[in-house]
Amino acid sequence: MQKFSTKQLVFAALCVALGVVLPQVFHAVPNAGNVLLPMHLPVLLCGLTCGWPYGLACGVLTPLLSHLLTGMPGAAYLPAMLCELAAYGLISGLLSRLIHTGRRSLDLYVQLIGAMVIGRVVYGVMNALVFRAGAYSMELFLTAAFVTALPGILIQLILLPGLVLVLEKAGVLEPPYRRAAA
Repeated sequence: MQKFSTKQLVFAALCVALGVVLPQVFHAVPNAGNVLLPMHLPVLLCGLTCGWPYGLACGVLTPLLSHLLTGMPGAAYLPAMLCELAAYGLISGLLSRLIHTGRRSLDLYVQLIGAMVIGRVVYGVMNALVFRAGAYSMELFLTAAFVTALPGILIQLILLPGLVLVLEKAGVLEPPYRRAAA
């Protein structure tokens, strides 16, 4: 049975809070949320640093609390974003336990890219089959998930691995695979 740590719980709560506040800063620029993906950053960070239970909780709570407190994401987008962010938190956390090449920076990139791809696929499938059934095309999916979001994807790839390494080196959190072995 997995133990839950106070340090991880506090860090996950900080990620949820960042996920609510950070989009407010980015939304000062029109359409910045869809382009820069500010809510994705803390959810992926939480999954990579705290593991899947915290990442999943962060992925569910972040858009829900943000919607309740700020009205963003709007009600029409909330279900798809909730599923997408839950997938990011879950998958990044699972991959952080499963992928170990012996090179931490390579591990982080594989974990991050895997979570990003699966999260976007979940977003596309949920829109195509449930939330926008009949009104969602492959072209719309590719444009929204990859073309429009390219700056946000690049920010995630540049910022998150380095941030995780800094947090681990500073002793703020230890990698999930070390906690699993203990």
